Amino acid sequence: MSLRDANIIIIEVSRTTVRAGLGLFDLLKTPSVDIPARVGLRRSSLHENGQDENLASTSASTSRATSLFPQSSHPSAAVKDYLVGTQLDEALAEGQDIIVSWPFADGNVSDWTQAEAIWKYILFTALQRRRVQNESPVILSIPTESTNRNSAERICQIFFERFNVPGFALLERPIAHLYAASIHGLSGVIVDIGDEVTDITPIYDGFIQQHAKDSVKIGMRHCEEYLVGLLKTNTSVMNALAPAGTDVNQEQLHQTLLELVRQLWREDTIKIPSDGETAVQEDEGVTDIAAVVVAGREKAVIESGMKKKLTAKASAAEQARAREIEALDLITVEFKGQSLTLGKERHRFCEPLFDPSLVARSAISAKVQADRPPPLQDHVGHCVGRTDVDCRQYIWQGLIVTGPITRHVKGAGIGVALQSRLAPFIAGPEIQSDVQARSIRVLNVPDYYAEYRETGNGYSAFLGSSITAKIVFSQDPNSKNFVSKADYTAKGPHSIIEMTPAFL
Repeated sequence: MSLRDANIIIIEVSRTTVRAGLGLFDLLKTPSVDIPARVGLRRSSLHENGQDENLASTSASTSRATSLFPQSSHPSAAVKDYLVGTQLDEALAEGQDIIVSWPFADGNVSDWTQAEAIWKYILFTALQRRRVQNESPVILSIPTESTNRNSAERICQIFFERFNVPGFALLERPIAHLYAASIHGLSGVIVDIGDEVTDITPIYDGFIQQHAKDSVKIGMRHCEEYLVGLLKTNTSVMNALAPAGTDVNQEQLHQTLLELVRQLWREDTIKIPSDGETAVQEDEGVTDIAAVVVAGREKAVIESGMKKKLTAKASAAEQARAREIEALDLITVEFKGQSLTLGKERHRFCEPLFDPSLVARSAISAKVQADRPPPLQDHVGHCVGRTDVDCRQYIWQGLIVTGPITRHVKGAGIGVALQSRLAPFIAGPEIQSDVQARSIRVLNVPDYYAEYRETGNGYSAFLGSSITAKIVFSQDPNSKNFVSKADYTAKGPHSIIEMTPAFL
């Protein structure tokens, strides 16, 4: 491995997360840095700078504030005033009065000082680079909203003038997903499921179809709230977390159930049914689970349900009962010192993506119903439908569903569930046309990327950025697609425009 490969830095920025890693290896590694894309500012520092109190009244001091990802701008604040990463985590844990802001939450850069603070933390604190004699070229992948010419030039200026990098390249994040899937022709549609926004990006022949990309305001947060609503009907769970006769704060109970839901999907206990399948039969499971728990038989029931074969001596009644137990799909989870038994309702986690009307039961329904987002499958179909008709058959051959949830819902997962629901957008066999798409192909990160086998598509943008870095920072001068320090000295920030294919 050359010294250049060992020093290359990959930074991937999404709406809510920043990931980074140092060095390119024969076996591409997952990111060593994975932090929320947020900054914190002590409210006291605003008074010291004489900033207006009204500007500083932004609600925050938690990563899950009412607005979830609040954005605020403080013109008098400098880069050094902002807390990032572990610095911010520690300040919040100590209960300090902190204003939290998410500068990339709307897909663009809402505050350049805050963005610079995050990138500075990544380079010089997390990856321990030195500004003086900086030998680490950087490839930065960012959302498509940030890849306009003015933003690209400003980003380039920050990395050369503030961070003193020897080389810099910019990559549109959806393109990185296609590289990770090793797709030939670089055509596909990326469905990136975030916390409260899902981005849909059709790509043809390596170029984002800007007129066709769109976002729908529904995401994992709505799925979490929906499952919280379902768990409130689970008698055994509610008896454990809110025993009858006790005075329970409903807001605290709601937050406790949210923690349980996040534990459930992060522990890989959720699977997604395809169209036509159902996760829970009507009136199934809830009453039976409660009865099992009350009787103290949940361990025996679960062990029985895990048996794959029935003994030859079992009676017909015993076999029928065993099949019934297995159909309940019960699990026991340890949560806050208690053992909770859950059934198939957990598999309904992603239903709001495909039917947003279900969110009417959740605590955040008012906002969602006001926006009235369409089902995800309809939105994806309409986005691809806005591309040229002769491009669609190639775009449909690369359906990639990504986002944090895909790290934990693997196997068939959300991609196959979405694929089955997209069937109405594909031509039937009776239509005879060379340009009509007749199938949809779901793509995932290939298994031969050993470090990524257990991460689903959750790290696909980082993997794709690493693959791109191997190509961009190669020693072949004829394949140069990055800005060197000499290029920047000669042409300034505009040099990034000439070296980025998306702008040509």
